[in-house]
Amino acid sequence: MSDEGLVKVSYVFPNGDKYEGECSRSECGAIVRSGNGKHTSASGVTYIGEWHEDKVCICCVSTHCDKTLSGCMLLSHALSLCLSQMHGRGTLQHPSGAVYEGEFKGNMYHGTGTYTFPDKSVYKGHFQENRLEGDGAFINAQGLVWTGEFHGKAALGLKLQHSI
Repeated sequence: MSDEGLVKVSYVFPNGDKYEGECSRSECGAIVRSGNGKHTSASGVTYIGEWHEDKVCICCVSTHCDKTLSGCMLLSHALSLCLSQMHGRGTLQHPSGAVYEGEFKGNMYHGTGTYTFPDKSVYKGHFQENRLEGDGAFINAQGLVWTGEFHGKAALGLKLQHSI
């Protein structure tokens, strides 16, 4: 995506969420997050990263948004958030202290990434639809490194790397 047509915005939504970053106009004229930005939910979850025509409708009438529309619809005058999608590379920080940094697709961890747990243990590897999937490494809070194939909650046959 080129930077042409992108504008920087800062917006606080009626529910307390906040977005600071780049937006563009969709074909129907609605403003959508495109480019880089930071979205912080009222509960403290923060996503920093890329947005790609996420179909966030900054639709008009804050009490009504039709989430079934494939495009966006301009109705009247107040702003409302209909739907957001994390897509591309980014960082998601949870209030618990857990952090995911990596690729997103359709609002899910998908691709390569690093998930740091609240106890500071870390998983580095592949994700598929929010699941650990494929080759990866788990480093526990004591610094021991386990490598191998991960499949959701299963990780049979992991190998412990020895430090010499």
